[in-house]
Amino acid sequence: MNSIFFLIPLALILGGIFAFLFILAVRDGQFDDLDDPPERILHD
Repeated sequence: MNSIFFLIPLALILGGIFAFLFILAVRDGQFDDLDDPPERILHD
């Protein structure tokens, strides 16, 4: 039972950190236009 009191806040903190980093990556445009560059090389 003591481990639950440690693991649940740890999981919430890590989940919050990963969500924050994901939002930063999306806002910076890291996931934009994933399909165009590989296809552009074929059209050249």
